[in-house]
Amino acid sequence: MCLFTSQTTAGPAATAPAGLWQHLPPPAAGLKISVIIPAKDEAANLPATLAALATQLDLQGEPLPFSCYEILVLANNCRDQTAAVVRAFGRQYPALALYVAETTLLAAEAHVGRARCLLMDEACRRLELTAGPAGIIASTDADTRVAPTWLAAMQHEFAAGADAVGGRILPEAAAPHGGTVRRTHLRDAHYRLLRARLEALLDPDPADPWPRHHQHFGASLGITAAAYRRVGGLPVVPFLEDEALCQALRRHDLQVRHSPKVRVVTSARREGRVEVGLSWQLREWDKLARQHRDPVVENGLSLVAEWQGRQQLRQLWNQAQQRAGRPPLCVQLAATLSVPAGALAQQLLASASFGVLWEWVQQHRARWRRHRLVPLPQAILELRQLVARYEKDAAVSGVALAAGQQIEPVLRRPVAMHVP
Repeated sequence: MCLFTSQTTAGPAATAPAGLWQHLPPPAAGLKISVIIPAKDEAANLPATLAALATQLDLQGEPLPFSCYEILVLANNCRDQTAAVVRAFGRQYPALALYVAETTLLAAEAHVGRARCLLMDEACRRLELTAGPAGIIASTDADTRVAPTWLAAMQHEFAAGADAVGGRILPEAAAPHGGTVRRTHLRDAHYRLLRARLEALLDPDPADPWPRHHQHFGASLGITAAAYRRVGGLPVVPFLEDEALCQALRRHDLQVRHSPKVRVVTSARREGRVEVGLSWQLREWDKLARQHRDPVVENGLSLVAEWQGRQQLRQLWNQAQQRAGRPPLCVQLAATLSVPAGALAQQLLASASFGVLWEWVQQHRARWRRHRLVPLPQAILELRQLVARYEKDAAVSGVALAAGQQIEPVLRRPVAMHVP
């Protein structure tokens, strides 16, 4: 079935615009997953996106029943036929629960953070009527094609205990940018995965074991209804709303799994729909290439110090929870983390979660600790050497190592760019 609402206008209120979802029928009794897609002028891309979702398989290769999932599309501020394309697709798959709403967000709220929030809020509400706290909100983008087992692989990770799942995001085979930018893109992917490997060696997370990756972005992201309510919903920010959500999850010490099995392929266009996103990053890399400069990123030794310090801090925080009211001795660790020792001792007692404590450290560490940057090729070489060293140490100490993960091109939301 396919349903659309009448056109609405959204103001700055925190709730959905009146009537946005009022015409949706009640969710199917067996609903377990609600897939959400924000879409602005995406008439050209949506047919492929929806086709991938309409042909989902379980992990045994059998068709995933339409009764267990639905798709919500929000066509916001569109100047093309986005909503009409969704309705036409729905007529081809009458058994698929596919719904589209149209709205015009006012200028201050006309961004992906607001659109995705409207979708996720409604998806959560509907899931609570059927699957309850275990219901899964699955987010993707209108220029993205999910893998055939995207939903089934996500369900598998949630069954293993995850509160949220970040899936792999891979580029189109023929990316529409030049060789120099593509080379930088591949190097950046290599750097990010080497970082993830080193982090798994130095400060392993039992909820996110190797092999893993580093991405938790809106094009391939899942979260339980319980976790969504726990963190207060999606932060409404103009861009990087997915990163803000992950930060909220970490503040609550919720389990975030970066699963290599949950995969999508997305567009690598340079003219994107958000102010800061992949298209922005590609343009920045192109500018650097024209200037014959490399991007700069954090060096390997500073990452080692950070993750080793974080592991020690977590142990100290766990001890502090068992010794209520007794300030722990943390002078040496405070020096390692470059934060005031007295303030750290107080924060160890005051922090209700380790995520809150670690966020405090990142905000209060000495400024010089935050900018140990080197050119990207140098950082990759450093990380290769460090990963080899710590893998050897782990093997000598008898720690079982998981199989390596192939280094692949990775699309990601950017962090602040620094250049020499």
